[in-house]
Amino acid sequence: MTERVELQANVPQEMHGSRLDQVAAQLFPQYSRSRLQEWIRTGAVSVDGQQCRPRDKVTQGANVQIDAVLEAEVGWQGQDIALDIVHEDEAILVINKPAGLVVHPAAGHAEGTLVNALLAHAPELALLPRGGIVHRLDMETSGLLVVARTLPAHHHLVEQLQERTVKREYCALCIGAMTGGGTVDAPIGRHPRQRKKMAVIAMGGKPAITHYRLAQRFGHHTRITVNLETGRTHQIRVHMAHRNYPLIGDPLYGGRPRIPKGASDLLINTLRNFPRQALHARALGFIHPDSEEFVQFECPLPDDIRALIAVLEAEDPPHARDTTLY
Repeated sequence: MTERVELQANVPQEMHGSRLDQVAAQLFPQYSRSRLQEWIRTGAVSVDGQQCRPRDKVTQGANVQIDAVLEAEVGWQGQDIALDIVHEDEAILVINKPAGLVVHPAAGHAEGTLVNALLAHAPELALLPRGGIVHRLDMETSGLLVVARTLPAHHHLVEQLQERTVKREYCALCIGAMTGGGTVDAPIGRHPRQRKKMAVIAMGGKPAITHYRLAQRFGHHTRITVNLETGRTHQIRVHMAHRNYPLIGDPLYGGRPRIPKGASDLLINTLRNFPRQALHARALGFIHPDSEEFVQFECPLPDDIRALIAVLEAEDPPHARDTTLY
């Protein structure tokens, strides 16, 4: 069965004078840039009822409309990759993604991704935006993702994300001994010099809000529970580094491992060799697209993070804290 997309949105003030393809990517982030550009070129995207080119500039308040037929993403193929399915019904899938698995095919990761695994399990997802995935996790972040199985479910979930009503809770292990929780309300954008990084940017960044609270204190590290109000790229990693509490195992934002003076060999080896950022999406809650009832899913901590916590409990107890030791 063919799925038809009929959407519209107005150009916000901050995007006045921007290219149509750039504006469309911001207004309809659930669709890939390549798909949006193709729709613009074929006339499926219009501005105030007029066909435009991708590079044409648009004005504040202009109405951008999509009237298109969804077709499968070119080049996306199903692959027999094991999935840890937490929940499945006719409208959604909830997946516990392992660390090391890329979510979407892209340059350098054309196959072996979560999307490839999903297409093998449910081939109809090829017709949905981004294979039905409505939010992402970094490759080295583990935990829960919800996947839409129908276009109405996809629109329903995307709307909840835009309205910031989806509950997303993470477990993170940070460098440094915190004294309390808090909220980071700081816009995030592309780093001005290091293009592979994101950064807190005063001008031009997208709004980003992260709430965190203490879950467990160690001598020189802290386990925190994090709740996202927004979902920017690398948001938790950027915000915690901004607060000078970068995640363990995150050289991109935390630099080299910080080893406390007098640390045991076990603690030194664990901190130096932890292979990824210590971040796990442990709980996910939202309004179910079909039942209209709030549902919540949880998954246990993966083995590597449980092992890290065990080492910190044994080798970096709270009484060992001395802030002058780094």
